[in-house]
Amino acid sequence: MSTAVLFGTVAACTVLITAQQLSHAGPCDPDKGGLALPPGFCAAVVADSLGPARHITVAPSGDLYVELHDGNAIDGSVVALRDVDGDGRFDEQRHFGPDLGGSAIAWRNNYLYVGADTKIVRFQMDGIALLPIGLPEVIVGHLPDAGPHSAKSFAFGEHGEMYVHVGASTNACQRRDRVPGVPGLRPCPDLALNAGIWKYDADRGGQQHSAGTRFATGIRHTVGLAWNPATHSLWAVQNGRDQLNIWPAFDDTENAELPAEELQEIREGTDYGWPYCYFDPIQNTRVQAPEYGGDGRKEADCARYTKPVATFPAHYAPLELLFYTGTQFPEQYRNGVFVAFHGSWNRSPLPQGGYNVMFLPLNREAAAGSARVFADGFAGTSAPSPGSAQHRPVGLAQAPDGGLYVSDDAGGRIWKISYTGTP
Repeated sequence: MSTAVLFGTVAACTVLITAQQLSHAGPCDPDKGGLALPPGFCAAVVADSLGPARHITVAPSGDLYVELHDGNAIDGSVVALRDVDGDGRFDEQRHFGPDLGGSAIAWRNNYLYVGADTKIVRFQMDGIALLPIGLPEVIVGHLPDAGPHSAKSFAFGEHGEMYVHVGASTNACQRRDRVPGVPGLRPCPDLALNAGIWKYDADRGGQQHSAGTRFATGIRHTVGLAWNPATHSLWAVQNGRDQLNIWPAFDDTENAELPAEELQEIREGTDYGWPYCYFDPIQNTRVQAPEYGGDGRKEADCARYTKPVATFPAHYAPLELLFYTGTQFPEQYRNGVFVAFHGSWNRSPLPQGGYNVMFLPLNREAAAGSARVFADGFAGTSAPSPGSAQHRPVGLAQAPDGGLYVSDDAGGRIWKISYTGTP
């Protein structure tokens, strides 16, 4: 059977569009679900009003599982969604997992793993029913509650390992957090059990969080962890520090533009420098934090800390990353990375930013170009803020047909973005 080949242009690049790709495209709303997308892409709202929907994962069956950041959610914080009638939209909804409000969720070997704020649990699934067939098993317990940075992201490696991020409990390791003039602590006590990534066995229950299993350090807060199959390594997106302008060396505009949000490749033993240093995208280097004597120029010993693979604008709040491995989207998207940005609250006097999904092309461990906005329009306003945004992107998941699911924790909506080749 021959396959017809069509030609099209997306983002000024010539691409091949096969009839098979077109047949796998998902449902499309006339208004693309309110989103602005590149030519040839469409979108549909496939679930709505779920609650504070954070990360999402797709089962081999095509069912979608959503973690709600709500420990008091009626009937549980995990939402299971199924497309019963085959129209590409989820029309069956079931809840389970009481008292497990958190952010992260992932499917592995017929188990559903859920990252609550102080533990990682898993439910045994049978691959057929939407609901678990047993009670949750604690895989890692006693994870620190880090206040506003308590979300526990995790990702699986290729040999049964599970990587878990624990956020810093402070902004910059001051004795009194976010207070002008208060110096940072050195050594920072947060680095013992927080502000890093730990490695555990994904299949062994009853593990307890401890300093001895630390994999990498100096990472303030990352809600997004993912395994990159092209590099066979762990990657993360870090949320950089806030409030440089409580120090006299920085004005409000500098605070709005610094520091960069970081895309990091995490190798064992790496140190990204928090809280002693931060990454300045204008100078393209790490500089000393003001809590440790920095004035925006001093580098001190910051060069010894690992540099990011790429950076994004300050305070955009990246919450998830996904390495695209499907075949529905054009070639230029394959093995690149999508990043979901929750949106800023502290870029004044500049406009708040983020509230979108960006795409960055990669050549293995290096960026192969600049990041560009892939999906926009989530906020529903030209001047978004956390309070005014109708929707704020959080989770990303690749559908079995190669489409891209995006979740939102402001309106509880799930979109599916598909490629049709039709402008």
